[in-house]
Amino acid sequence: MCRPENESMRPLAPLIAASTWRRGVFLLLGGVLVLPYVLLVVAFRQVFTGPAIPWPLTLGLLLVAALIAGVPLLLDGSRALEIAAARALLGVDLPDPAPTHRADRETRLRATLWIATHLVIGGLLIVALLMAVPMALAFIAQQFGIGAELLREEQFGPLDGRDTGWLTLTGVLLLVGLGYAVAGLGALAATMAPVLLGPAQAERIAALEARATRLAERNRLARELHDSVGHALTVATLQAGAARAVLDTDPEFVRRALAAIEEAGRAAMDDLDHVLGVLREPEHGRPAPAPQRTLADLDRLVADSRAAGLPVDERRTGDPAAVPAAVSREGYRIVQEALTNAARYGRGTVELRLHVGPDALELELVNELLPAPRRPDQGGGGRGLDGMRERVLLLGGQLAAGPAGGRWRIGVRLPYREAP
Repeated sequence: MCRPENESMRPLAPLIAASTWRRGVFLLLGGVLVLPYVLLVVAFRQVFTGPAIPWPLTLGLLLVAALIAGVPLLLDGSRALEIAAARALLGVDLPDPAPTHRADRETRLRATLWIATHLVIGGLLIVALLMAVPMALAFIAQQFGIGAELLREEQFGPLDGRDTGWLTLTGVLLLVGLGYAVAGLGALAATMAPVLLGPAQAERIAALEARATRLAERNRLARELHDSVGHALTVATLQAGAARAVLDTDPEFVRRALAAIEEAGRAAMDDLDHVLGVLREPEHGRPAPAPQRTLADLDRLVADSRAAGLPVDERRTGDPAAVPAAVSREGYRIVQEALTNAARYGRGTVELRLHVGPDALELELVNELLPAPRRPDQGGGGRGLDGMRERVLLLGGQLAAGPAGGRWRIGVRLPYREAP
């Protein structure tokens, strides 16, 4: 029932749309920005039409004027301001310039063309508003007897002040035409903004690399939280359960269990503080330090696991201190997660083998599996294994994890230099 009315209003939609008014404001901003250039032109016109000035001084003034007029068009800040204005007023989804990427020549030329076009169109629009709008309003007002005596003796092309009807129609057409011109130019600006202000190929690559770096850092922090806090919770849960079982018969064991829970909680809080420090805004431009537990802390990790009731048979060959720091940190976290999984899903003694070779760190952890529905490969431990795989892949290593004859085996090889 309302379709005919909507169809009749469609030609007027560009004139009453909110987007047209916002885009008109964007175009007018160009007119405001072009005013200093107009003042420069007026000033030089007076200089050249006035008394003769020595040519060296004239040349110097021209060079200064060229710098004043041209440099703002090439600045990265001008492009950033245009992007912000286009995003807010034109409704165009434009990304901010990459802060770590320097704009190349193509990007600067496209931005310069956009800014110059914006200034020219904005200046023409202001001139049209200052000339056409007062004239159109005067033509319409004289139809009602307002200011008719001022227009009676004037000539407007084929019309004069006595053609009141035609002057009124001309005034309405001027206003409507100006509205359609603003709508069309605004739509054209919204279409061309991504082309001239959008990121270049190098800028897109820089943005993708920055995003990948952020995602990698988030994944790293997630792994740190999962491994450290998950291990502490596992130790605390096992110790609390064992202590409750012997609460009335073995107070000494309960005391040791509570001490182990306290130690595990303190270590987890230290790791949590480190991770939260990375997430917070860095002070003085320096990032907060990340957790730095390495294979040097392996004795303490094994001792905590044994205190939690998990027997660990540890054998080492080679010196862990010879392992590079990055490999040592990841190796520690892998052992930590493997011991946590063994405490949750395994039984019996965990066999831990650590071999420091001339070109790689090799780890192997083997334990028996509980006859329970949840195993590390069946839903419950998948996130921990995924974290191990990510750590190994980042270092270009190899990971083998899975059940074999009722036992669970994790084998890891982390290279740190090519073999001779």
